[in-house]
Amino acid sequence: MSSGASCEQEIERIFFGFGIQAQKQLSSKLTRPRKKVIVISGPTAVGKTNFSLELARELGGEIVSADSMQIYRGMDIGTAKLKQEDRQGIPHHLIDVCDVQDNFNVVDFYYESRHACQEILSRGSVPIVVGGSGFYLHSLIFGPPNGPPSVPEVRKKLEEELESKGVEEMFEKLKRLDPQYAASITCNDKQKIVRGIEIIQLTGKRVSKMTWKGRRKPLNFDFRCWFLYRPREHLYRLIDKRCDQMILEGFLEEVEMLDKNGIRLNSSASQAIGYRQALDYLKSKKTKEDYKIFIEKFKQATRNFAKRQFTWFRQEPSFRWLDMDLHDFEVALDMVVQDYHAGAGN
Repeated sequence: MSSGASCEQEIERIFFGFGIQAQKQLSSKLTRPRKKVIVISGPTAVGKTNFSLELARELGGEIVSADSMQIYRGMDIGTAKLKQEDRQGIPHHLIDVCDVQDNFNVVDFYYESRHACQEILSRGSVPIVVGGSGFYLHSLIFGPPNGPPSVPEVRKKLEEELESKGVEEMFEKLKRLDPQYAASITCNDKQKIVRGIEIIQLTGKRVSKMTWKGRRKPLNFDFRCWFLYRPREHLYRLIDKRCDQMILEGFLEEVEMLDKNGIRLNSSASQAIGYRQALDYLKSKKTKEDYKIFIEKFKQATRNFAKRQFTWFRQEPSFRWLDMDLHDFEVALDMVVQDYHAGAGN
């Protein structure tokens, strides 16, 4: 072989090597297209269920529940859980996966919901996450919280303080320390109140602001987030009507059965909106006055929960707000559909 030919081969080899290196560098800079996931939230009774069903029919979607209580078997009427025959053949996920004695927390939801979304996408369907639990949805989008491990001495002192001062005073303390996190729970959720104050004392940081700090936001999904709402006066009328309908459908009988099955052993489930008020009524003498008080407290607790949902989602920049009184249902639906088709993900 001539020296000229050898030189040409060496030059070709060098350029080929450069090409390989360039391809490697280019590949390292490219990211996989993010898959789109629609998130529909909003206060209780706003109409998320019907909206999500129509959206799923329009896009060929499957629904992932982001309701922290619909995961429990038997908690049906009080969570407005859609009956199997009313789901229009649309697959639903994270519903009826636990017994009421079981614990299920935000970290469980993060992994289970993301797994469900991956499975739905693998079938060529559209994941539609639906629910009003702001803490759960924040976890889904930004990753699970990373609080410090509990310190027995601190926890014991806080539990003693709760015992001596009462849950209401401790909840007020949490509201002063971290109003956004307090807005995401109920004033009777002892476990979360104590844990929230414990985290603040151990880290000096708010639960709502700091537990995600320093964590890389998962980038494998392109979340298209919507918060459905109505003017409060109209929403509160819908809430009162829903509470009355739940009673007619046998809500008290449902809670009575859950009580026999151990719902009081689960601090989260037993403190859920409506269930706590019903459990208190079942322990009373059940007079007409007791029943009247139960109804009033049930409706008021639900309205208060809706207020907290508004407060929470005002702090969530990922969500676009959609007034369901201002827009015709079909127009609102089309807005979400068009956004999905025009979104950045692939």
